[in-house]
Amino acid sequence: MRCFKNSITHHASSVMRTVVAFVVIAGSLGILRAGSNPSDAKAELELTSSDADLVKGFAWAKKQALAYVFEGDPVGPWYEAALPGRMAFCMRDTAHQANGAQALGLARHTKNMLHRFAENISESRDWCSYWEIDRLNRAAPADYKDDKDFWYNLPANFDVLDCCYRMYLWTGDAAYLNDPAFLNFYDRTVNEYVQRWDLGLDRIMQRRRAMNQTPAKDSTLKFRGARGIPGYDEGDSPYCASLDLLGTQYAAYQAYAQIQDLRGSHDRARQFRKKATGVRALVNTTWWNPQGGYFHATALGPGSFEGRGGLDPLYYGIVNEGPQAKGAVDELVAAIRKDPSSESVEGQSHQAEVLYRCGLPDLASQQLLDLTQERRSRQEYPEVSFSVVGAIVTGLMGIEVVPTSPFSVLRREAPAPVAVRTLPALGKLGWVELRHLPVRDNQIGLRHEAGRSSTFHNERGPDLTWEAAFEGRHQVLRVNGKAQKARLERGPLGRTMSVVRLQVRAGGTATVALLKAPSPTGR
Repeated sequence: MRCFKNSITHHASSVMRTVVAFVVIAGSLGILRAGSNPSDAKAELELTSSDADLVKGFAWAKKQALAYVFEGDPVGPWYEAALPGRMAFCMRDTAHQANGAQALGLARHTKNMLHRFAENISESRDWCSYWEIDRLNRAAPADYKDDKDFWYNLPANFDVLDCCYRMYLWTGDAAYLNDPAFLNFYDRTVNEYVQRWDLGLDRIMQRRRAMNQTPAKDSTLKFRGARGIPGYDEGDSPYCASLDLLGTQYAAYQAYAQIQDLRGSHDRARQFRKKATGVRALVNTTWWNPQGGYFHATALGPGSFEGRGGLDPLYYGIVNEGPQAKGAVDELVAAIRKDPSSESVEGQSHQAEVLYRCGLPDLASQQLLDLTQERRSRQEYPEVSFSVVGAIVTGLMGIEVVPTSPFSVLRREAPAPVAVRTLPALGKLGWVELRHLPVRDNQIGLRHEAGRSSTFHNERGPDLTWEAAFEGRHQVLRVNGKAQKARLERGPLGRTMSVVRLQVRAGGTATVALLKAPSPTGR
């Protein structure tokens, strides 16, 4: 059995559901935890709010996520990112739990886990790593027999590369830029891995579904047909490429370009930005159905598609503004209304983050709270609790670590300057305050008041750049009581934001507020 990752369009078989239910129940009862070394991790992150349900949901998610943190095992510091009780972490779950883990002070654990994936990339596995690694620092036996017979979802390499860059922004850890194992993983992923699996733009729509596999007549195969699934949909469809595969590839190319700029390889950075642009263009043309107003989910071959995709293009930021963005949002909202409390928590766990980004905060909060309600089906899946924490930080509070100048103009030896950008997405909530959030060498606090004011506290660490953003067109914002001209920027999906940038000294506090109520549309 694999990590059981699937897209929101995939429905597991009844047999698999039974197995998953057993594992979840066993894991929650502690039956499958023998021999583990639980951590005594106690995250400092705190949340208070005018909404008691949000506070309760956050408390549950924090406690649940920390229950999956371990120390002292042969693999090093880690947290569960697979089926509960498997005592392992898989590539996709790790990449998608990393934001929540960072907020909970688990940067060291995430770095170790990502490094384990990076160091195990191998030509004998056709430039795959181990899809899932267990606490004993080995390929999880449930997914791996040998280098010719193992489970692997092809978006995984791309997802991990993108996550490494994201974690660099949040932590400032130079190992993500200089460690030989990471650099080898990045280079092999965007080159040999793409070539070996026919994932280049000139091949991806014509590629074969089954590649680099032992001949099917070999009756000893344990993972027949699963060595190189071209997406996270683990059903029986004969698809050759998927929307999430292209989404992760786009994100990885963008991340690789940023890393190359940071390392001074600006020509290479431009080359991969061009490749990323090509992937984006393919998705927004060939994969877009203009008559139906939706994206196709999977490709069976040139001109042959099936399924619909809404979450994936939004999650990976590959969707164009305009009809494509609207179509993807409409598709996601329709899927939620049809199944508001999905059994597929893997997909639902990231819907809130995307909905906040798309300007639908109230629906986002509903999805967030649904995952935290008492006795919610499959909420023991680690991705749920970690993603709830992550969505509160990056979605509801709108906290993002962003470069303050183009990396292409930096000297190689210069540190990458970043700012903490905030964009409140409270919707009907009165106020929310987050405290003790780790960002690089700092610890910060942030309070949003009904989308009208934001107060930033640099609790610990050096001076920090804060970019306070609000939805809508506001020529002037009030900074610590004084009017200051704001700059207008295009936010997610083309929505207009008004932004001011200021320095907040160590131990200091600053407040930015609107002069008048925001426009209803935020445009």
